[in-house]
Amino acid sequence: MPARRRSLVVGLTVGLAVTTLTLAAPGAHASPCNALGPVGHDVGSTGSAASSRIGMGSLDFGSYSAPGKKPQMPLKKLKGGPSQTVQWVTGPLSPNRTDKRFSITATDVGVSWDNGSGQVLMAFGDTWGKCNGALVWRHNTMLRAKGSSDVSKGITFPNARPGDIRSGASVTPAQPTFAQPITNAIGIRNIEVGRIPTAGISIGGVQYLSFMSIQRWGEAGRWETGYSALASSHDNGQTWQVQNNTIRSRYELNLPGVPQTSTGQGRFQVSSFLRQGDWVYQYGTPNGRFGALFLARVPASRILDMNAYQYYNGGGRWSNYSGDATKIATEPIAEVSVRYNNYLGKFVMLSSRKGSITLRTAPNPEGPWSGPRTIVSARQISKLYAPYIWPRDTGGALYFVASRWDDYNVMLIRTDLSSFR
Repeated sequence: MPARRRSLVVGLTVGLAVTTLTLAAPGAHASPCNALGPVGHDVGSTGSAASSRIGMGSLDFGSYSAPGKKPQMPLKKLKGGPSQTVQWVTGPLSPNRTDKRFSITATDVGVSWDNGSGQVLMAFGDTWGKCNGALVWRHNTMLRAKGSSDVSKGITFPNARPGDIRSGASVTPAQPTFAQPITNAIGIRNIEVGRIPTAGISIGGVQYLSFMSIQRWGEAGRWETGYSALASSHDNGQTWQVQNNTIRSRYELNLPGVPQTSTGQGRFQVSSFLRQGDWVYQYGTPNGRFGALFLARVPASRILDMNAYQYYNGGGRWSNYSGDATKIATEPIAEVSVRYNNYLGKFVMLSSRKGSITLRTAPNPEGPWSGPRTIVSARQISKLYAPYIWPRDTGGALYFVASRWDDYNVMLIRTDLSSFR
């Protein structure tokens, strides 16, 4: 099938959202702070927007309804168990003051990866912050952390500077304290209302970000995607280009010659990356936080080539067909983060379940994975989700970020691994 026809077929398969991925011209409703153009449904001044923290009431932000979110509260100390909170990474109560320095008052996710040149990049999901005195919403944002600093003392971000790809965020001269979005959804309900980052990795100086395209949000922990895809950046996350040939359709229509539509691609809507030698391992789950966990791998040099991916079929076997992917951990599995831990001499996986953060270990990327052990209980601090391991070796202490729904911000947590040996 010719490349042009294949691109068209994929676009028709996954819907209008894909066919409009390449639209870049700013629209009439573009936020004055958004260099990428339309952001869906920007939020103007509201009664709650006057607060230096955030209290969103029951406003609908175009992405989903956010009932009853509260202002960010002081960081809670954990009593008992192996974990302790370290700091708020984002928000007005963070020492980073991301609300004033980057216009990030409330956000979540915080996907973290080493950029290969001394920094840790962090991609966030739906983000709220002030622009020209109004509270506006972005589909996603990214900050650059000082990777060489002592994470036991917290995560820090340099100031943002327009045009400086090593500064704390991508900003414009007109709005030097407004972190720009990574990539915008088209903002049409039931087609694409958001793009949420789920994994990041650096290969040969190029940054790659996996994101899921949200069609609609459901009840807590449930959502429907149209597809997942990779975006790439050759300037340290300053600008991003969606790679349409990496789209994985949720609909699994099995169009001949289009691997993105094959059975099994719906199992890789939410991802996590692990680099091991020449291979990039991609862990995947379906929509929401209730599916099982699957595994694919690809030579790092061919991460954009969907025909180069192999899928774990159990018993040490790998298949070129995505439909052969078998569960490596049974449901329910939420967002995961995987990294090799030198202290334990094992691979470590973090996930969340019913508001608790859990840890699993395995001798190999494919497993066998241990059962989940709780490292932060929902009884200690409620409504935590999306734990992402800090991508630098930290010895016998495991550092990771997690989001808390009520505060709608990202915190840093440290876990003592001595009891897991």
